[in-house]
Amino acid sequence: MIPKSSAPLGLYLHIPFCRSKCPYCDFFSQRGDEKGFDEYTELLCKRISDYGDRLGRSADTVYFGGGTPSLLGAERLCRILSAAVQSFSVGSAEVTLEVNPGKPGIDFAALRKGGFNRVSIGLQSANDNELRLLGRLHNAKDAAHCIRQAKASGFDNISLDLMIATPAQTRDSLRRSVNFCAEQGCTHISAYILKIEPGTYYYRKRDSLILPDEDEQAEMYLFVSELLEQYGYEQYEISNFAKSGYESRHNLKYWHDEEYLGLGPSAHSFVDGRRWYFDRSFQGFASDVTVDDGEGGSIEEYIMLGLRLRDGISFRLFEERFGQGLPEKYIRKARSFEKAGYTEVTDEYMRLTQKGFLLSNTLIGEILL
Repeated sequence: MIPKSSAPLGLYLHIPFCRSKCPYCDFFSQRGDEKGFDEYTELLCKRISDYGDRLGRSADTVYFGGGTPSLLGAERLCRILSAAVQSFSVGSAEVTLEVNPGKPGIDFAALRKGGFNRVSIGLQSANDNELRLLGRLHNAKDAAHCIRQAKASGFDNISLDLMIATPAQTRDSLRRSVNFCAEQGCTHISAYILKIEPGTYYYRKRDSLILPDEDEQAEMYLFVSELLEQYGYEQYEISNFAKSGYESRHNLKYWHDEEYLGLGPSAHSFVDGRRWYFDRSFQGFASDVTVDDGEGGSIEEYIMLGLRLRDGISFRLFEERFGQGLPEKYIRKARSFEKAGYTEVTDEYMRLTQKGFLLSNTLIGEILL
């Protein structure tokens, strides 16, 4: 377990509202109205103040996720951000807002003036037929318009989400989506293989879905990875690619096993060596009901998270953090996969290769046995 720290936290703020539920989504979200938005804004600001007083920590990244945070509107969002700035001494932080293209419109100018400096747009695909199958309410034209608006309002750090191996997707349609991302001149791309989660509409219909098989998924993933790198997006994590200097500082906190506070229904936290999360309900969050999730920051956890990164585990940084060298048993295990091309081990680091990323869960589990 890591000792108590005074280092800046990452602050995650969950906005649990959506216009409709996507068939693949298992995040906590509900429909809301203006009254509900106002009430939640009040509650979230109160929780921010409470935990700011309780923890006495600063934050250097703030991430508004959801749900669809932009549904709250610029005025409420800026109010929440102002509460975070006051309670967590937020200075020159990376402040990210997730948005979806299409209606209602987004007042990017007000958001930029209010302190937001990064936008993550839920594109998912640039092919309208695929978007319909994914339950998305926008089309490619809406997405391009949203990006133009954000840029015109002063946002130069824009991320796009892209889904791989979705219904009806082909190699050619995937190429069109990647080309669209690159043509928009955005600085960051998150590219995820679709996972069918229990409790979702897709899970209930899983036997009737026509999806790429595992080999096709692997080919699509490697195709996207190579194409994005040709466009100048460097892969820095299994599912994340960025222009130089535009890696997500907030998400890197997770992969570096650093501390963060999550506020909102179902939001998770890692603070002072403990992991915990809020109940998956508005009522639970309103009552400040949390569930202890045990200690965090162990050697095994650090390795598990760090191997998701392209840089892998630095032996020097590991020793600086834990006051000891990386146990040889883990290095030996990682070396055993080198011949198959899944890992790379040098005198300075061990990491998974791009090929190894496809089997990351299995490989990391084997290395940590």
